[in-house]
Amino acid sequence: MVPLFQRPYVWEEEEQWEPLWQDVVRLATLRQEPTGYGATHFLGAIVMQASETPMGNLAVRNVIDGQQRLTTLQLLMDAAGAVFEERGMDRFAEQLGALTHNAPAFVVDEADRLKVRHTNRDRAAFEEVMNAELPVAHENLTHASSRVAMAHGYFVRQVAQWLDLPDHDGGVPTPAVVERRADVLAGVLSHGLQLVVIDLQASEDSQAIFETLNARGTPLTAADLVKNLVFQRLSKEGADARAAYSQVWPFDTKFWETEIAYGRTTTTHAALFLNQWLAATVAEEVRPRATFSRFKHYMEHEAGRPMLDVLTDMRSQAELYEDWTRAAADPHRTLDPVQMCMYRMRAIGSESLTPILLRLHQPGTPLPQDVIDGVVQRVESWLVRRTMLHLVTSSLGRAVADLLRATQGVPADELIQRVEATLRSFRVSSTYWPGDAEIRQSLTEERVYRRFSRSRLRMLLEAAEGGLRAEYDAQQVVRGTYPIEHVLPQSWEKKWPVDGLEAEIDRNAHVHRLGNLTLLTSKLNSSASNAAWPGRGGKRTKIAQHDVLLLNSRLLAAAGDEWDEQRIDIRTQVLLDGMLTVWPVPEGHSGEVTDARTSGQTSISVGDLVRAGHLVPGTTVAPRPGAWDQTPAVITDDGGLRVGDTTFSSPSSAGRHVKGAVTNGWTFWTLEDGRRLADVRQLYRPEPVTAEADGVVDRWDPETDIDDAAAYWSEIGDNARRIFAALTERAPEPIPAPVLAESVGLPNTRSVAGALAFTDRAARRFGHVMPSRFIPGDPSSYWMDESTAETFATVIAAEHEQQAATADLPEEWADAMRAADDDETVLLRALADSGVVPVPVVGDEIADGIPVSLCWPAQHLVVLPDSSSPDEHAELQAAGWTVLPFDAVAVERAVTGGGQHTA
Repeated sequence: MVPLFQRPYVWEEEEQWEPLWQDVVRLATLRQEPTGYGATHFLGAIVMQASETPMGNLAVRNVIDGQQRLTTLQLLMDAAGAVFEERGMDRFAEQLGALTHNAPAFVVDEADRLKVRHTNRDRAAFEEVMNAELPVAHENLTHASSRVAMAHGYFVRQVAQWLDLPDHDGGVPTPAVVERRADVLAGVLSHGLQLVVIDLQASEDSQAIFETLNARGTPLTAADLVKNLVFQRLSKEGADARAAYSQVWPFDTKFWETEIAYGRTTTTHAALFLNQWLAATVAEEVRPRATFSRFKHYMEHEAGRPMLDVLTDMRSQAELYEDWTRAAADPHRTLDPVQMCMYRMRAIGSESLTPILLRLHQPGTPLPQDVIDGVVQRVESWLVRRTMLHLVTSSLGRAVADLLRATQGVPADELIQRVEATLRSFRVSSTYWPGDAEIRQSLTEERVYRRFSRSRLRMLLEAAEGGLRAEYDAQQVVRGTYPIEHVLPQSWEKKWPVDGLEAEIDRNAHVHRLGNLTLLTSKLNSSASNAAWPGRGGKRTKIAQHDVLLLNSRLLAAAGDEWDEQRIDIRTQVLLDGMLTVWPVPEGHSGEVTDARTSGQTSISVGDLVRAGHLVPGTTVAPRPGAWDQTPAVITDDGGLRVGDTTFSSPSSAGRHVKGAVTNGWTFWTLEDGRRLADVRQLYRPEPVTAEADGVVDRWDPETDIDDAAAYWSEIGDNARRIFAALTERAPEPIPAPVLAESVGLPNTRSVAGALAFTDRAARRFGHVMPSRFIPGDPSSYWMDESTAETFATVIAAEHEQQAATADLPEEWADAMRAADDDETVLLRALADSGVVPVPVVGDEIADGIPVSLCWPAQHLVVLPDSSSPDEHAELQAAGWTVLPFDAVAVERAVTGGGQHTA
């Protein structure tokens, strides 16, 4: 029994389900070998406590710790049993069923059938999926969006795919092979997974033990666990462990212990390297949480050589990794292709290619430098092009593993061609190599400034600059520091006006496009950034001060005395030309995709097959052979199945009636010609579900969509913001509509729907789906996925921070601070706090177009940015202005008459 106070089920695919399934598959594969029959896998510890139970009832134990893994195991076992039962492998299904469901003879209440029961909010979802009729239509479950249901569906798919893997000859596996696999998998799930169980009596203090296990001490990292295993094995193998630690073990320096960001979590350089080294070594995707268990399996069953030899090779590659990492972090260092690839991966926020870089530098198998550079160019092109299209990254680890396996043992003179051919063979949306046409189509009109994180966008512009410099064999551009500038400013209305609504719409559409962005060697202040194009103090003059960058010298040469939408479009294509040259694809490669880029499944009933003409009413179907009555069923006019005098609405309910147990009716019932109902169902093809309807595309991403989310947040109403804020706090838990209405102060559920009526349209203007999702039911509910919640949590926090910073200020001072840049904001805050300085004008131009930071026109006082020139100082003084330093005390004295200043 999972007590009410336990947290809900939170495990997810990437971090827990998939690593667990990979461990199960490895164990099943090993058990099929003659030497691996008794192999086991340790899953950790759980704490149980006995509960007082009346005599004659089933014994009950409360789960004090370990409910996440225990729930997942039950879901995995039930999912595997469902697949076995669907395929007629009843013996294996019953073996697993005995581990998930209590026998009817020992149960008084049907609710007690499950061996693991939840009393918290997961109860309904867990009981629904564990007791669902087969085949389980996960998308039609009442709690389809719950993690419990999604986990069950994930394991059903994985088990089915594993059973149907091609045989050793690449052909379809025979029924005997599939049955053998099912036998092994059932054995792994029933006997091969080990747990340490701490079984407490009812009188013992479970809380003290729980705290000891979970709240005391610092958790061990993967590097800590690997280190322990390494030196234990060294000692067992008779090696000098002390010498190995001092001379070979590389990970006890400050560099390796430094914590770094990895995705949305943090890790150490040591843990990250070990994960990537292991992926390169075993040619598999290794999830971070599985690093130690996979390393242990590798050493025990695959390495085939002493630990000291493995450690020596690991050290040599660790030294390379450290050099690549340090080089990538140095903005001024000239990088070779491998180091540049590392820098660009870090800018993207990915480590996907690191296993390939390590494989290219495998000890004992040196490769020519031109081969290394050629492979790096191709895999980097693959990664960056996918990044440019915002394509999913969840399958890149598997694709890299496929590439590593495909190139294992390939001679050096064939390696580049093999890598290229493998990348071109990826033809599904999750891994394909995009072609030039798709890149151009996507980025020609995309608002890249809003759609890319700053580090990614800066990296793309740096690459364009690097491509131009390569024409002259010039020094590499400084990386990671130059600010990104809009040529046509974001606030263009005052100094860059156009006539008519259509022209305004077109100008707004061009502001954030690639062709309107450039890099500067230092940041412009707000007035210079928003200045008009021509003139001494104009934007053109300011950009000319940064013409050390070829991006800007080429821009100025092409622009002349005007910068407009047409020139932005032309420059977009010029920049794309450069980027596609830096990251090329083979001649003739178009990036063909053969799968549908949508997900979703429409439920099919027997009634659908009748209406489509695939089944005729009155058709008799027979149950598959087994230890049950061979009672036939008849298809009715409305798609039911009549067994005797009783009509059932689904094949599975009719099958359960005949078999006396849960069954997949689609595989249970057979036509006279030998086809199963499942075979007939394959003939039926419903209309495809669109990506938009399924909510797959353009979800909110906290790494790239913060600016979009902030702009969207400013457009929607107060009630909508309160609703989304409530969903953000509870995500991904659904909130019933009545509860949501009450929590945000609305009178009823209709008011909630009204508040959200136009938010979907506003979201689509930004290229995104509506942040909240509606779940029909009684009552209906609303929910928000975790990625969207993280995005809007950032926006809400920034809003609160800004409000807090100006909450104590009069509105005119708050408005001034909102119009200022970061440095100007600090100065304005100090002046506002003085209580004696009037509100200045922010970001104006005076004296024939000279941009200023702050000015008080009535007193002819002005504060200039650091980028202003001596000539501008002199011209302002000649025109009667007093130039003040960027200092709050000096400004206050001058404005209040306490002294005159010039600078």
